[in-house]
Amino acid sequence: MKTFFRLFAFATPVQKFAIPFFFTSILGIIFGLLNFTLLMPVFELLFNQANDPGSKTLTATPVFKLSLSYFKDIFYYYFQTIINSSGKVEALKMVSIAIVISVILSNLFKYLSARVIENFRLMIVTRIRSSIFKKLTNIDIQFFNSQRKGDLISRFMTDVVTIQDSIIRSLQVILREPIAIILNFAVLFTISAKLTLFALILIPVSGLMITFIVKRLKKHATAAQESLGVLVSSIEEGISGVKIVKSFNAEHFIQEKFNSVNMWASKIHRRLARRVLLAAPVSEMMGVITVAALLFYGGTLILEEGSDLQGAEFIVYIIIFSQIINPAKAISEAFGNISQGISAGERVFQLLDAPENITDKTNAVSKNSFDELIEVKNVSFSYGPKEVLSSVNFKIRKGHTVALVGPSGGGKTTLMDLFPRFMDPNEGEISIDGINIRDIYMKDVRSLMGIVNQESILFNDTILNNIAFGRNFSTEQVIEAAKIANAHEFISNTGEGYQTNIGDRGMKLSGGQKQRICIARAVLANPPILLLDEATSALDTESEKVVQNALKQLMKNRTSIVIAHRLSTIQEADLIIVLESGKIAEQGTHNELIRADGLYKRLIEMQTFNE
Repeated sequence: MKTFFRLFAFATPVQKFAIPFFFTSILGIIFGLLNFTLLMPVFELLFNQANDPGSKTLTATPVFKLSLSYFKDIFYYYFQTIINSSGKVEALKMVSIAIVISVILSNLFKYLSARVIENFRLMIVTRIRSSIFKKLTNIDIQFFNSQRKGDLISRFMTDVVTIQDSIIRSLQVILREPIAIILNFAVLFTISAKLTLFALILIPVSGLMITFIVKRLKKHATAAQESLGVLVSSIEEGISGVKIVKSFNAEHFIQEKFNSVNMWASKIHRRLARRVLLAAPVSEMMGVITVAALLFYGGTLILEEGSDLQGAEFIVYIIIFSQIINPAKAISEAFGNISQGISAGERVFQLLDAPENITDKTNAVSKNSFDELIEVKNVSFSYGPKEVLSSVNFKIRKGHTVALVGPSGGGKTTLMDLFPRFMDPNEGEISIDGINIRDIYMKDVRSLMGIVNQESILFNDTILNNIAFGRNFSTEQVIEAAKIANAHEFISNTGEGYQTNIGDRGMKLSGGQKQRICIARAVLANPPILLLDEATSALDTESEKVVQNALKQLMKNRTSIVIAHRLSTIQEADLIIVLESGKIAEQGTHNELIRADGLYKRLIEMQTFNE
């Protein structure tokens, strides 16, 4: 239940919803109950009992007291008064009008309570989704290395929908129906306490059967939610890798793989559905058995001589008691649905509670400029037991260009990711002007750096918004950056220029065009430190020369760290770091490393600067 109550925290202040919901629900139930209690005098009138002298004949206005018997007596008093003054037909008309008004008011308040709970539901769902997305954007990149993208999407979409459909929608039932049951029983006690006590003995028996079914649901519900995550992952992999699938004629293979996952998920959901569906017929069956027992026992009470229970009262009693069956059935179904929702909620909270390892220190300092030196001191990093970097040491002076080269798997990209604190080293530190970057606000560290990745990362938005990307730059500044990146010409030739939407991941553009937009995005920030993961690798020869010249102009008097794959990119670097198996094999200028006749020279000869 801890998960259940944690969900409520997303709708604080809860009293904003609880008070109006409780108020409107109570009124809706009371007027709904009045519909049936008003039938009693009608039956008595039809059975010719309403004008008979007896216990219900009142000669004076009842004295007010806060009890059901008072409201019952006051109604009988006026009912008898109308019969005596205007006749039975007028009394019947009065009751009929009262029933119509009661039905209108009952449904009005039910509608208002449903509106309140719907607002409550939407606020919880909206805030949960916002919290998940905030968590996914704040958490360190290393977290994603151990997660399935499809499973994360499943928690974001499918699990939240399950919470919405099971817990929140069931909330209305859980909060309102018990009140309805209590008020119905209160009326039943006023009609016949003996018969109601008998009913209270029978009801727990059916409750135990429903509880037994519900307890078995949670295990299957958890498995069902996990299976959806695997299913979404399989779909995401098939769609994102569709080019590879087709190029290797692997359509049948990927279809069979998906079908096996799909059948496995379907099997788990069938097991869950069987148990969820079992709750409703079992509760209905137990309800009918209970009503049948009441009919028998109530009938014996009526047949007893001197019984206080009259035929009209017994009929109304059975009608009101039958109204308890639906709320009780709804509650049993709600608890079955809640088991699914709690399982989904636990998966969501597993994500929300995941530790954020890359955070600002409480005493972090602000730094808005880069003045002298970047220093990498004894930096080591590992993914679990696999060591990627080991005791890496070097210095980067302001205005210098440092190239990271080496065979694939040497740790170049990992080292590059440590500078903007996408990850933190397990040992050692990286400092800017003598200050450990862990002691600087992350926002300031990243503001000092402009990043262009080897993979062109763009968003389904306009070209203008992809270059500006959430920053307050004018259109003129964006155009100037695009010109430096040799992107202005092709942008101008698109249908709507800078307002052209480039589609999902920039699919409407060529590889070279996408990369030039990424370069323009970095150029626009005009940062003192540039991180370039072979920024020109996707460009054609002509564009590469123009952009390379623009980057050289941009890199003047700036510090640049470049993952290099081509000789033309690195031979003018001030310092070349050769990484092999996570360690620095060599470092120096191009000429120095050539003379050293080591790994660097062999890589130059083979032209295998790969990441």
